[in-house]
Amino acid sequence: MKNVISKLAATTALVVGLSSSAWAQVEVEWWDFLAGGDGVRMKALIDEFNAEHPDIEISGTTLEWGLPFYTKVRTAVAVGQGPDIMTYHLSRLPLALEEDVLSPISEEDLETAGISKGDFFEASIRAASTDDGQLMAIPFDIHSIVAHYNRTALEGTKWLDGDGNLTNLNSIEAMTEMLTWAKENGFSDPLSYQTSGGGGTWRMFYTLLSQQGGEILTDGEVMAGDNFDKAVTAIQTLADWRSQGLIPEQASYEAGVALFSGKKAVLHFNGVWEVPTFKDQTEAGTLGFEWFANEVPQMMDQPATWADSHAFAIPNDPEMSDEMRNAVLTVIGWMQEHSLAWAGAGHIPAYKPTVQSAEYAALEPNATYASLADNAAFDPRSKIAGVASPIYDAVDNLIAPAVHGFLSAEDAAAQMKAQLQGLLN
Repeated sequence: MKNVISKLAATTALVVGLSSSAWAQVEVEWWDFLAGGDGVRMKALIDEFNAEHPDIEISGTTLEWGLPFYTKVRTAVAVGQGPDIMTYHLSRLPLALEEDVLSPISEEDLETAGISKGDFFEASIRAASTDDGQLMAIPFDIHSIVAHYNRTALEGTKWLDGDGNLTNLNSIEAMTEMLTWAKENGFSDPLSYQTSGGGGTWRMFYTLLSQQGGEILTDGEVMAGDNFDKAVTAIQTLADWRSQGLIPEQASYEAGVALFSGKKAVLHFNGVWEVPTFKDQTEAGTLGFEWFANEVPQMMDQPATWADSHAFAIPNDPEMSDEMRNAVLTVIGWMQEHSLAWAGAGHIPAYKPTVQSAEYAALEPNATYASLADNAAFDPRSKIAGVASPIYDAVDNLIAPAVHGFLSAEDAAAQMKAQLQGLLN
């Protein structure tokens, strides 16, 4: 009897062992910096992926956005303790290349993921590649600032067309006229955005610079040639609006949002990521007016809007197995095919089949401002640019004070030019 039990136990152990092997999961370690609504949506996508893939399990970790995230990545990859996949801002790509923290993405990798470069908007693929065209990350979205606006207040004015979209704002003078009208009609801060920090000010400044065809960096030179004058024009435009009381004094990010939702601003230039905020307030009946969002109007020579992309990147790990890399690529391909859920966060998916779908066409206001994907002005390709970079510091320390009258536009541009050039030399 004892022998029978022993044989039964051995057989059971063998079956369990074979079963465990047959159903062994590849555990993919995932790092991201996604909080708030972005974080909720990404977690839902991860949960859905895990439910559909018994052979792959994503184990996700969310780290602090900005410099802490990228410092952690750099340190972890250097000692071979990085994740298997991570989210990455494409504006940080030049610095990532210098730090050698990313693994190149080959054509074979794309085939494994079931995607191709042609599936993505050209601007995002360009931002995800080296100067010679080597793909280093796979874009997931294009996120930009948009013009959130109070439709109710603009109803019946010349600045709203028959479809309820912004119109007749095709110059700085026209925008100033509309903001002045709003000021005279009870809006204390007609155009709100984050005026106290480098993030909001940089996005506004870079949009105005890019609409002039201006560049921060040209062949390694900061504000070369007439780019200096274009930078001065962009700074002076914001300073003029501030001196006329058309934008708020020293508004924090949260204050900029509150000025719009509290009907103190008729326009709010902020990221697409705030679309869910105003949608939620509309559905809850707490906003108090009809809201919509368009691409930032072309007020200067050409259409252009500051933009960045969240992308998926594979850390540079020579020890990564083929099995793990294939699992990671499976994750990336699946996420692209399910990126309509990500669009719910306001972002424009970088994956064109999603944007070209009937489901996306019905998603508003996203479908209306999707045109900005063709006019996306990504940060300069430089180690001094991108999220939490020296350029953001220079904007915070020089351009923001100039906008608020503590420094002339010319002095701010000159000091920024000297400061950034010194970092490149």
